[in-house]
Order: sequence, then structure tokens, then C-alpha cells
Amino acid sequence: MADFKKLDVWQKAHALSLSIDHICKRIRASQYYSLRNQIFTAALSIPANVAEGRRKTSEKEFVRFLRIAVSSTSELESHLLFAQDAKVIAKSEAVSLIGQTILVRKMLYALIKRVSSPKPPAAPPTAPSR
Repeated sequence: MADFKKLDVWQKAHALSLSIDHICKRIRASQYYSLRNQIFTAALSIPANVAEGRRKTSEKEFVRFLRIAVSSTSELESHLLFAQDAKVIAKSEAVSLIGQTILVRKMLYALIKRVSSPKPPAAPPTAPSR
């Protein structure tokens, strides 16, 4: 399998995790310690699963890890919505991060579809011309 760092979806997911890291460092209230960890863990899980899956030997295994990454995007979105509604993070930041999360999820779905689609059969060898 090719280098995971060349995948656009991994690059976007990595950028999202860095943005989440920046936000999480500002969540200081002790009552939100668990939420901060959940947000951070979900965000890190997305590019990590893309990377791990890319190293697997079959496309079926790769797709399984991409689906785990999709699940992590949903988890992250839910946590960000709570953080926004509880006023733990600013609405403008939450909207931006949720938008990035949704974009990554759409990219993951597109990659799953591409990897899962049946491959055309190889062309039969042609006889040499005389």
C-alpha cells in the first residue's frame, strides 16, 4: 500500500487534529476534563485509523479502518456540538471544527466507495503481430 501521508483525507484529518489540539489546550475547567480528553482522542483517532488501515495488506482491511475513522468523525462532531452548546468553546470555533469534521467524513466515504468498488478485469494479453 502507498504512503498514508500522501492521502488527501489523511492530510485533512491531520490538520483537523492539530486544530483540535489547539482548542483542547484552552479547555481548563476541571469539570470538562473528560470532555477535553474525549474530543482530543476522537480527533486523533481519525488520521491514526487512516494510517493504520493504509498499511494493511488487503483493501477489505483498509476499508474496515476507514469505517472506524468515519465513526470517530461522528463522535467528534457530537462532542463539539456539546462543547458549543455548553459554551465550553466559542460557537464560531465549533462551527469551523464541525465543518472540517464533516469534510473529512465526506472524503472518507468517497475513499471507501472508491476502494470498495469492483475493479475492472484485466485486459487479456494480445497476441504479438506478425
